[in-house]
Amino acid sequence: MTLTSADGTLFAAYLARPEQPSGVGVVVLPDNNGLSPFYETLTARLAEQGHAALAIDYFGRTAGTDYADRDAEFTAMSNLMRHLGKLTPAGLGDDITAAIGRLRSTGAGDVFSLGFCFGGRQAFRSAATRFGLAGAVGFYGFPGPINGTPGPTQLAPELTAPILALWGGADDGIPSTTVDGFDEALTAAGCPHEFVTYPGAPHSFFELGAQDFAAACADSWRRVLGFFAAHRGSQI
Repeated sequence: MTLTSADGTLFAAYLARPEQPSGVGVVVLPDNNGLSPFYETLTARLAEQGHAALAIDYFGRTAGTDYADRDAEFTAMSNLMRHLGKLTPAGLGDDITAAIGRLRSTGAGDVFSLGFCFGGRQAFRSAATRFGLAGAVGFYGFPGPINGTPGPTQLAPELTAPILALWGGADDGIPSTTVDGFDEALTAAGCPHEFVTYPGAPHSFFELGAQDFAAACADSWRRVLGFFAAHRGSQI
């Protein structure tokens, strides 16, 4: 489907609705490649648990809504950076808000965010009061500043929804000192949070599908579903 952001931009999204709704809705925030078959499948897995799930694409303003037609050339970093560089916190926030509204229109009373890599960073940001979420889950989302743009660590005083953060212990791009800094900032801000680090797991371990990380994937999936169950009714 397509959704309309606050500035009138149309952007692509993929919705999976459960046969027996739990009352939970999940905004799925993909990695920096945007919407792809992996995240379509993930929404279906969430719907099997009773949760309405809506995965969004980030590139409506620069690449249109036909994400299914994108090829390997689009996701090559030399090309992708042209699109990523034009994303703004305001635009991303407006798109997430539109997705939350669409899920609420399906009857979801408790809406969560669930993000991966770039999307994990956005999930942490969506714990801000203005989004009104029941909670936010981020897999290996870099929490520090990027190119001068404040990250979730710097925005911690604005974050109030409960956060579950899942990290790879062998993720060279997000050292333990960076994770610890985010933890300390959330604690200082009074934001409820839980951090789980999987020793030896690399960045993107959940999407890799490698047998070596099957235990980490299974445990993190269990924790995600448990987080949704524990924080129903927590929307702010």
